[in-house]
Amino acid sequence: MDASLTRRGQLCWYKKEGIGLDAINDAFLLESSVYRLLRKYCGQQPYYLHLLELFLQTGYQTELGQTLDLITAPISQVDLSRFTEQRYKAIVKYKTAFYSFYLPVAAAMYMAGINGKEEHENAKAILLEMGEFFQIQDDYLDCYGDPAVTGKVGTDIQDNKCSWLVVECLRRVTPEQRQILEENYGCKEPEKVAKVKELYNALGMEAAFREYEESSYRRLQELIGKHAQRLPRDIFLDLAQKIYKRQK
Repeated sequence: MDASLTRRGQLCWYKKEGIGLDAINDAFLLESSVYRLLRKYCGQQPYYLHLLELFLQTGYQTELGQTLDLITAPISQVDLSRFTEQRYKAIVKYKTAFYSFYLPVAAAMYMAGINGKEEHENAKAILLEMGEFFQIQDDYLDCYGDPAVTGKVGTDIQDNKCSWLVVECLRRVTPEQRQILEENYGCKEPEKVAKVKELYNALGMEAAFREYEESSYRRLQELIGKHAQRLPRDIFLDLAQKIYKRQK
């Protein structure tokens, strides 16, 4: 739906010969398979209802996040005033953090018999922050990462995405630099993409990201110390370590 060409080093499914818009129905089949598998392998377990509700809720949250992302930055309709920190954080929370970080840990907690609301709220406080950290890394790697390592050709600039880089850039620009963004962001032409990247470099966005990465990692450590007192701390510490300074 974002018109990407590759994902994880592979040609996007809809780009395969003979697939096209059939990919939409294929996605529905995959989603339906999730619930068939849950019923097959967990249907007789006491945690089955918790898992079912968790997957349904997370699917809904992710769809909300994807919708917010799409309506914030429609292709060929550049409106930089929409790219606020508040909106960016909402997109990241719903589009990425719930399904990438909270879902797998919450599922494991339910399966281990950890059902308490307080424990899940504590886990969520850590994991949603971790998900935001992860997405900001993704946004950075889209522009500065090596496609041979990331497995994806970055297109956030061309696709008019509300990414961390452009949101932070807008906080730093002069009126003249903002005009450069207005004229070049969301355009497919390589020379216009290059102008946006030149502006990022001029504003020191690589250094800004490194500073954010360090401060965010420290905050994660603090959150884990505060909220994981009744949870297995090592799981959260290992997750944070795995994504810290990742290159893909």
